[in-house]
Amino acid sequence: MTPLLSRTPLLPMTPLLQSRIPDSESKSRSSHSRIILVLLLGLFVLLPGALLAQHSFKYDTTLYNKMQWREIGPFRAGRSIAVAGHKDQPLTFYFGATGGGIWKTEDGGNAWLNVSDGFLKVGIVGALAVAESDPNVIYAGTGEACIRGNAMPGEGVYKSEDAGKTWKFIGLKDAQTISKIRVHPRDENLVYAAALGHVFGANTERGVYRSRDGGKTWQKILFKNDSTGAVDLAIDPNNPRILYAAMWQAGRNPWSMSSGGRGSGLWKSADGGDNWTDLSGNKGMPTGLNCRVAGETEQGMGKHRSGRGRVVRKRRRRQKLESGE
Repeated sequence: MTPLLSRTPLLPMTPLLQSRIPDSESKSRSSHSRIILVLLLGLFVLLPGALLAQHSFKYDTTLYNKMQWREIGPFRAGRSIAVAGHKDQPLTFYFGATGGGIWKTEDGGNAWLNVSDGFLKVGIVGALAVAESDPNVIYAGTGEACIRGNAMPGEGVYKSEDAGKTWKFIGLKDAQTISKIRVHPRDENLVYAAALGHVFGANTERGVYRSRDGGKTWQKILFKNDSTGAVDLAIDPNNPRILYAAMWQAGRNPWSMSSGGRGSGLWKSADGGDNWTDLSGNKGMPTGLNCRVAGETEQGMGKHRSGRGRVVRKRRRRQKLESGE
C-alpha cells in the first residue's frame, strides 16, 4: 500500500488548495490596498494646498491693467440700452435690443437665447426690470428713449411671469416709448413706468405711471404737458416710497431735434407717487433752460446723484450754444 500511496501526485493539488482560500480574505486584502492607495493620493493632493495656505502671496496689481472688456454676444441683436438681472441669480441676465427683442443668458454670457420672438409685435426694447421679490416676474418696456433720427416707436409694456418663457402685453400702448421700469423691492405687483411718449409728435399718454396689480390697470401719477415725458425713474431700495423722476421736454422730426423746455426737470415723491415736488429750482441746481437729466439714475440713490451732476453740464452747454459762445 505504501508504494501506491507514494505514487499519488501532490503538486497538482497545490492550485486546488490555493483556490480554496476564502474569497472574503482575498477581497479584504484588495479593499485594504485600495484604501491605502486613496489615502496616499489624498495626501499628495491636500498637502500642497495646506502648505500654500500657510503663505500669503502678493500679486502685482498692475497686471490687471492689461485686462480688457470683450464682447460676449449675441452678434446680430443691435445696440442695447436695457439690461437686468437678479442678485440671487448671478449668471442670469436679460437685455433688450433696439432691434432684436429680449435676450437671456443663464451662464454669464457664454450663450444667449432670444426669448421674445413670437410674443412681441415690435423688436425694440428699451426698458427691463426683474422683480426683486420674484425673479420669475419681468417687465419689459418697448421703444427707445435715446431718440435718434431713425428712432422706432414702441407699443407699451409687456410682462413675463415664468422667467421669460412667455410674454403678454399689459398696456400703455399709446405711450409708445417706455424709458424706465421700476418694481417695488418687496411687491412684484407694484410697478412704475416712465413713459417718454411719442417721439415725432405731441400726445398726452406720457409721464410716470403706476400699477398696483401687476399691470392690469395703470394710473398716471406725474404729468407735465403733451410734449414732456418721463425719461428716467429711480426708486430708493431702502425706502421704496421715495421716488425720483426725470422729465424731458423733447421731440424729433427727420431733420432736427428739440431738447429742453419748461417741462423738463427733476421731481421727487416721498409717498410712493401720490404727490410730487419739483427739485429743479432748489438751491444748488443749475439755472436756465432745463434739458434732459442724464440716464444714470439706476436703482440706488448714489448713482442718482451722479445723474444730477450730468444735467448741470448739459444745461450749461445748451446755454453756451444759444448765446453763441
